[in-house]
Amino acid sequence: MTPDRLRDLLARVQGGDTAIEEALRELRRLPFVDLGIATVDHHRALRQGVPEVVYGEGKTAEHIAMIVEEQERAEADVLVTRLSEDKASVLAARFPSFRYNALARVGAIARGSRTLRPVAPVAVVCAGTSDLPVAEEALETLAAVCLPSCRIVDVGVAGIHRLFARLPELESASAVIVIAGMEGALPSVIGGLVACPVVAVPTSVGYGAALGGVTAMLAMLTSCASGITVVNIDNGFGAAMAVHRMLPRAD
Repeated sequence: MTPDRLRDLLARVQGGDTAIEEALRELRRLPFVDLGIATVDHHRALRQGVPEVVYGEGKTAEHIAMIVEEQERAEADVLVTRLSEDKASVLAARFPSFRYNALARVGAIARGSRTLRPVAPVAVVCAGTSDLPVAEEALETLAAVCLPSCRIVDVGVAGIHRLFARLPELESASAVIVIAGMEGALPSVIGGLVACPVVAVPTSVGYGAALGGVTAMLAMLTSCASGITVVNIDNGFGAAMAVHRMLPRAD
């Protein structure tokens, strides 16, 4: 249940348009519903301004569908991360409004019109094209929490002049999510150029000594650019949620 929906319900009860018993039936679904295979948290939108997100990896298509169906019943938006194409096809057949981004491995259902939050776009920057899946996951998550965004692709330190050409977009951003593999140097560079929050995402892109993203993560954690936030390897979702917490909300 979203804050707006709860306000509407309380206003209808106050105005006599909705009976108290009817309101109680609706509120019984708060704060959670036990499906046996999952406990769906309907209170999260009230606490954090975003509905519960489904992590698709390790779940069967049927289990994901059960959770999505419960969120639909509660009239909540839906975001499913780390979702394979075969599971996505099952969900698309069952839920006509389900949309899937194969590169991001993210599926979503957005209800009604969406009002973007009144902030400058969040810049999602990736060092190389190989980092795009993580960038797309971040972009899908930003859309789910109603944050405007812009995409800046393939501006890594191997050709740093490419980054300088995009400085106006970076300087005007409300926050920057910087995604990089290999040695993970790009967040330090951007962190020294902008004043807004910078969230760094190490990726598992790179040859042997990149250690599946560990090298990039350690480089970002030890950055000499002060105040950079670092999330886990390949975690575009986590970076976008960090920005969601940093920036002002309409409610």
